[in-house]
Amino acid sequence: MTVDIAVVGAGPVGLAFACGFANTNTKVVIIDKLPKAVLARPGKDGRDIALTHQSAQILKKIGVWDYISLRSISEIKQAIVQDGYSSYCLDFNCHDIQKKCLGYLISNHLIRKNLYKRLKKISNVTIINNVECESIITNSHYASISLSNGTTMKASLVVAADGRFSKTRSMLAIPTFSHDFQKNMLVCRMQHEKTHNNIAYELFHYTQTQALLPLKNKQSSIVLTVPKDIALTLMKVHKKKFNKEMQNNFNNRFGKMTLIGERYSYPMITIYAKKFTTNRFALIGDAAVGMHPVTAHGFNLGLKGQEILVKEIKFAIERNIDIGLSIILQNYQLKMHCVAAPLYFTTNSIVNLFTRTSFPAKIIRKFLLRLTNVIKPVKHIFLHVLK
Repeated sequence: MTVDIAVVGAGPVGLAFACGFANTNTKVVIIDKLPKAVLARPGKDGRDIALTHQSAQILKKIGVWDYISLRSISEIKQAIVQDGYSSYCLDFNCHDIQKKCLGYLISNHLIRKNLYKRLKKISNVTIINNVECESIITNSHYASISLSNGTTMKASLVVAADGRFSKTRSMLAIPTFSHDFQKNMLVCRMQHEKTHNNIAYELFHYTQTQALLPLKNKQSSIVLTVPKDIALTLMKVHKKKFNKEMQNNFNNRFGKMTLIGERYSYPMITIYAKKFTTNRFALIGDAAVGMHPVTAHGFNLGLKGQEILVKEIKFAIERNIDIGLSIILQNYQLKMHCVAAPLYFTTNSIVNLFTRTSFPAKIIRKFLLRLTNVIKPVKHIFLHVLK
């Protein structure tokens, strides 16, 4: 089999990337180990994704947004950031960006489901499922891919979209900056007595962070970043005790809180690939940059990155240039670093600062919250990523 682009990984960013080549003559193949039934109807994983307006526009551009039911989309009107139990907060409002909301919340499994649904209508994209990529060999003319079913494939370009623990990235010996926070992200959905008024909350305590993302019908997506032992306890504790714990964590702000469905836990390890490309090979999504959830920009960054790569590839195709040439991939790498590096390293720095218990760290935190609130240009830097 000979293709133009082989994408390894049918996660949301890999699927979005492939959708970007609708109505073109570019032959794209997606390789994934999951069965077709799972790709078509992915199970719930507890994660609700906060989308910026820019990300919503990308999903509209590739024809996916219209597949998502309006009942499944929640709006964030306001975001409040607090340091511990201090009454002072950093406040972001939708009026600050002159839009009706700051962003949107959509369940991760619904994004994946509708990306797949859109992809099935694109004739130049093929999905090969139930197989794994066993080796990739590149030369100056093409990349050769060996699959677990015995198939060998030639591609002008291989794109890895197989997550932050990417096997294909390892095959090409691309190193990463990696940071294990020794914590887990625990996510769940809760019903509560009092309304959230479409306000998202981010509470920085000294050993953990707590976020509440507003959903419809007095429901919220809860995201806790806690030490591993606490995460293990919270995953096992009886539902009634868990409910009480969450009520206390949010200082009874939402009244009685009740767990809906399952609890999910994920290790909190961030990665940043030291390079995003090599010979006829590129990284996108979490395979390129795996973000900390505290700023909720992991998927937004993934969508932006794949859009940059799609544009560079289309630029080459329009000029009859080989899409796997290093100059094309280097253009993507440079633009991606400019977007990703400030967001990734700033986020990690914020997390490290806001979880320290030292007295100087506490003073700096309070100063930064006030500085960001009061100095308009500083606040606009944060608001810019929401537009």
